[in-house]
Amino acid sequence: MTVLLFLLSAGLMAMACVKADRVRSWRESLNPSAPDIADSSFTVARTALLAMAAFGIYYGFQSLAVADEAKWSGGELTRAVLGAADALDGTSTYAGPNDDEPADFDGEYRLKIEDEVTAHGGGDAPDFGADVTLGSPEKPNEAHYTVTADGTPSAFCMHVVLNRDKADDYEAPGIAGQTYPQHKYVFSVTSRAGQC
Repeated sequence: MTVLLFLLSAGLMAMACVKADRVRSWRESLNPSAPDIADSSFTVARTALLAMAAFGIYYGFQSLAVADEAKWSGGELTRAVLGAADALDGTSTYAGPNDDEPADFDGEYRLKIEDEVTAHGGGDAPDFGADVTLGSPEKPNEAHYTVTADGTPSAFCMHVVLNRDKADDYEAPGIAGQTYPQHKYVFSVTSRAGQC
């Protein structure tokens, strides 16, 4: 569609550049009895053709801008992953002593990374298209994610380690005066270019 708009605009500009005498001679060769065309008619026609060409060029560039905003570039993904890693590094969560896994690496945390990557895309980066895939877990307290996005072959590996922080444990109030211990865990997040 964009190429068609630019081609049509170029054709309209070429038509506006045709000299009046040439048009008159073509017209006379096709229909010798046709009345002569006034110079003011050519001025109006040229103005209309150039105006339509200008609209075509404007909408062509608008179409290019929309297409650019629908895909990620390598630079946008790089900024987004670095920003997401910085934002997530040092965040924490709490879990009770009986919770087997304080973090849902395959569900909730994977979606959190996707949200952070999208939020840190900035500029012309789209609000969709970032894909975060969990790799095979090596240890229960760590995960590796491969981050990719539509429009760029770039990929990044995000490494997340969940560390226990006993200094900020606390007792949460419960029913009938009982308390429930809450253990604090801190996420350590790093990223590097390439697949995990």
